[in-house]
Amino acid sequence: MRVALFVTCVNDTLFPGTGQAVVTLLRRLGCDVDFPTAQTCCGQMHLNTGYLAEGRRLARHFADVFAGYDAVVVPSGSCAAMVREQYPKLARAASGGHGGHGGHDGHGGHGGHGTGGGPVPSGAAGGYEPRAGEPAPPAGESAEAGPRVYELSEFLLDVLGAEDVGAYFPHRVTYHPTCHSLRGLRLGDRPLRLLERVRGLELVPLPESEECCGFGGTFAVKNPAVSAAMCADKVRNIMDTGAEVVCATDNSCLMHIGGTLRRQRAGVRTMHLAEILAATEDPAGTAAAGAARGVAEDAATTAGEDGAVTRDDGATTGEDGR
Repeated sequence: MRVALFVTCVNDTLFPGTGQAVVTLLRRLGCDVDFPTAQTCCGQMHLNTGYLAEGRRLARHFADVFAGYDAVVVPSGSCAAMVREQYPKLARAASGGHGGHGGHDGHGGHGGHGTGGGPVPSGAAGGYEPRAGEPAPPAGESAEAGPRVYELSEFLLDVLGAEDVGAYFPHRVTYHPTCHSLRGLRLGDRPLRLLERVRGLELVPLPESEECCGFGGTFAVKNPAVSAAMCADKVRNIMDTGAEVVCATDNSCLMHIGGTLRRQRAGVRTMHLAEILAATEDPAGTAAAGAARGVAEDAATTAGEDGAVTRDDGATTGEDGR
């Protein structure tokens, strides 16, 4: 099986260790993994802020780059949902049909997590208008990419049938289901089933786990006080579990949560599901992955005085999903 890794913008830029963990894990399970270097953003942030033409071009590019692969694995529920849910709508809009609204559940931020945001301009969903000189691609081109795209836990369980991936992680862990993975992809208990089979791992339930962490891409920019309050509630529930690590399928949400955790000096780490599943009894590899994530998060985010997660330049972070 020829498998391609779509690493996503957030992971490639801030958390490359997550992409490396996916490759390590899939190769351990016998997959031939490629990383097409021509890959770019999936277009989620463009679509969700009303730039349909730009989003459409990126969707077409995605389809071109990943053509010919049996499966495309994405370590992000947000970006996987973009390809599976929004690409078909963009294709219908390009052919004059209906569809192509601004993100999952109409959210305006490129995280698209249960928190609202700015609408796509009126009438934009009704039809995509190519720019002058831009060829109108076949409508089904980008839509056909969707069925071959899998979020990591989907691929492990639904395609490979592997619940026990040979991981070892002797820590107390709680799992946060991000909104796109929960409501968009409907991953259900897939991540939990994988975590339950990790040797040494103690999995503890997260109270009110289905509540949004408050990130939501541009929602955190437009509504920073509400975003920070929602994250404070999430962090309080995480700390109540006594977990050493909070795990999720989206690094964008973990970045938001991690900023608040560090500001409160909670001593709780954030880790992507892939990093836990790639961990083995080799302490050097696991320690290196954790150190790399810590450096990336410290460089990428600081906590503002109101608790909102901000970049070092002071702007609230957004995500491509994610």
